[in-house]
Amino acid sequence: MGARTGQQYLDRLAATRPHVEINGETVTENIPGHPAFAGITRTYAELFDMQHAPETRDALTYTSPTSGDPVGTSFLVPRTAEDLLLRREGFKTWADFSLGTLGRTGDYLNSSLMALSQAEPWFAQADPRFGENIRRYYEKVREEDLLTTHTLIPPQINRSAGAGQEVDGRALSAHVVSEDDNGIVVRGARMLATIGPIADELLVFPSTVLRNVPEDAPYAFAFAINCDAPGLRFICREGIDYGRDHPLGGRFDEIDAVVVFDDVHVPWERVFLLRNPDLTNAFYSDTSAVVHMTHQVVTRTTAKMESILGLLTLLTEAIGIEKFQHIQVDIAEAITTVGILHGLLRAAEADATVNDYGVLTPAWEPLNTARNWFPKLYGRFPEMLRKFGASGLMALPTEGDITGSAGQDISDYLQSATLTGAERVRLFRLAWDLSASAFAGRQTLYEYYFFGDPVRMSGALIGATDREPYRERVSAFLDRITEPAVTA
Repeated sequence: MGARTGQQYLDRLAATRPHVEINGETVTENIPGHPAFAGITRTYAELFDMQHAPETRDALTYTSPTSGDPVGTSFLVPRTAEDLLLRREGFKTWADFSLGTLGRTGDYLNSSLMALSQAEPWFAQADPRFGENIRRYYEKVREEDLLTTHTLIPPQINRSAGAGQEVDGRALSAHVVSEDDNGIVVRGARMLATIGPIADELLVFPSTVLRNVPEDAPYAFAFAINCDAPGLRFICREGIDYGRDHPLGGRFDEIDAVVVFDDVHVPWERVFLLRNPDLTNAFYSDTSAVVHMTHQVVTRTTAKMESILGLLTLLTEAIGIEKFQHIQVDIAEAITTVGILHGLLRAAEADATVNDYGVLTPAWEPLNTARNWFPKLYGRFPEMLRKFGASGLMALPTEGDITGSAGQDISDYLQSATLTGAERVRLFRLAWDLSASAFAGRQTLYEYYFFGDPVRMSGALIGATDREPYRERVSAFLDRITEPAVTA
């Protein structure tokens, strides 16, 4: 079939029967037609349609090596520098569509599956069929253009209790309870399945570091399951799609969910790792999956920062504040951030090398720098938007007011130096939605914890960085300047 259209995505989703809990309601059919999901499913349908639009299809598709159909460029196995650039162009095309606010577009996990599929020998060291499974699954997702999401971490019950987190003798984290000739059975819960209710497939991948002890073995696995599998339930947070007066929240609210596995059966052909904590802990690093995923993420955050810089600029022009030095300091910080992200992306691609499985892989150091630095910095930019907009963000009429009896007052009293009253209201509504709304709060939390706890991330960064050359250089310098002076 190859790259899907938006209607094909919606039709397939409408035909599924997932179990979704949201706002006290159980939803088991017609997900695209439900008010909680209608906005985001339409948005994802637009993303699929972009794969066929003349102006974007060359960036978003390439020719499948097996079927000859056009398929998503995020599935492309990069062998050349041009391949890496094409992949980034595809990432950027989708990211620009949402101003970088959609964090779970299909290209994120497609990038992971691409890298994992090429590491077939790595999976085969655990079981030859696991290597075949991951390759075939990648090809299935590529050729059917399936939308995947993933769930990684155990529920926050008692982090000091280890992987099991038992309560009253019950293990509550998702774990394998049995296996037979047909597959494995999984029971318990996982967080955090963003877009779970609107996705086709759920990837249940490793996250928490496990000990290589027998009691952790049931928690060591990687598998995929369809989102309407029997026994699978999604428990969603409340929706923050408040309609057309919220230009971001009304279109881009990627619902987050806890996933419950009520004795879910997983066929063997969908199992990629099982009961092997050491391999599970190395799942992302040994296969280069984390590098290719981060390549997509840094491209998306670059698009987001470019959009924030554009929004800050429009605000300063609208109300004539760019001449003030404290405003200039903030704009300069945003410009610098965009420049650093551009540089890190280019460095990662310029220094790419071929990994053990023949995949041209971006350099890890620049990408690892970006994924440690940007989450800690991002909160500065909603703060800037609030500063620039100030009280103007709090006195915003609705679209109904613009077209209603208050229209003339809005035209007279809410105009700005460069915009009509209606234009200014719409601009400031966008600034509100990215800085102060429920959508903005979720975005800030999401960016901060995207790759995990920043404290743990810092420890991982230290462990992954070879500092010996720098230490040796300074030690050699100290030795040189303390040597006795040579006399004539």
